[in-house]
Amino acid sequence: MVWAKPEIFKAIRNGKIRIEPYDAKLVGSCSVDFRLGNHFKRIKKSKKPVLVSGNPQYDDHLHEEIVISDGKFIQLKPGELVLGVTYEKLTLDNKTCAFIEGRSRLARLGLLVHVSSGMIQPGVSNHQVLEIVNLSPHTLHLQPKTIICQILFNDLKGKAEYKGEFKNQTTA
Repeated sequence: MVWAKPEIFKAIRNGKIRIEPYDAKLVGSCSVDFRLGNHFKRIKKSKKPVLVSGNPQYDDHLHEEIVISDGKFIQLKPGELVLGVTYEKLTLDNKTCAFIEGRSRLARLGLLVHVSSGMIQPGVSNHQVLEIVNLSPHTLHLQPKTIICQILFNDLKGKAEYKGEFKNQTTA
């Protein structure tokens, strides 16, 4: 079940979820808006093939790290994908999971914020990585602190805790 606004406020009060920085105005009827952070990774163009296997390596030679100052923007060309992170850090207890969803007002511009990894595992404490892709025919300029996605929360049946390499991630 997706939590409604009163359940989200209750979970924040009792520590089931923690959002840093927290702004109560970003809590909607059944989700919390998260803003775009300042850190990005752009996939470098190369003629060299990249092996996709059971555990792909995300070496620095594949990505260019970009940090955008507040008030500036990152340019996203048509068909281009960048990794970004949310401005807010999200911490979940081991009985809660969540999902990242895009915003319809951005989708109407051709902007998607997650390609395939919308699940947020229980026990994480990180800035959420976004797989941002421009499907429009226009170049889009993305500014940090723009509301970019919404997070929906769910109770787990039982307890679980993600212990993978991205548990405490802070950059893209």
